[in-house]
Amino acid sequence: GGDHTITYPILQALAAKHGPVGLVHVNAHTDTGDAGLGEKIYHGSPFRRCVEEGLLDCGRVVQIGIRGSSYDPDPYKYCREQGFRVVPAEECWMKSLEPRMREVRAQMGDKPTYISFDIDGLDPAYAPGTGTPEIAGLTPAQALEIIRGCKGLNIVGCDLVEVAPMYDVSGNTALLGANLLFEMLCVLPGVKTL
Repeated sequence: GGDHTITYPILQALAAKHGPVGLVHVNAHTDTGDAGLGEKIYHGSPFRRCVEEGLLDCGRVVQIGIRGSSYDPDPYKYCREQGFRVVPAEECWMKSLEPRMREVRAQMGDKPTYISFDIDGLDPAYAPGTGTPEIAGLTPAQALEIIRGCKGLNIVGCDLVEVAPMYDVSGNTALLGANLLFEMLCVLPGVKTL
């Protein structure tokens, strides 16, 4: 649903119940900006606000598919300083992400973990219906590897954000988003799949 600001209040509620949570974050952008157009809360800042409020277990945050233009010569500096693991899209090109997800599962352990999936993590060839597309992104098959690779984690919630159907007359972005949400439901704890 909505833009990425929705994740911020969700994580506030989850952290109130579970304490700081781990995060598997798929996105073209880190969403750790400080302010946009003078506003501290906008779709490019939710994870900075979460860090400031202690909602994230920063040693258990992984951001996958990060790429695109930046206003900063070192756009991942803030994330690295917090202890986040940043996986740029270039490290994902032309390969299976199953080995990477084994590492992610080990990093997350059995503590509460949240999945936040921005549709712009995928290449706009597959998901053009989003407000901030960035070329050279993940494929749908890699998205499935990431989500299915979360099976067995202590997932306490998930979201899929930034789908803007009006930017995609084919409807493919919405179809892809709906299928990825279904896949997330299938990896929740206690869900039986074939």
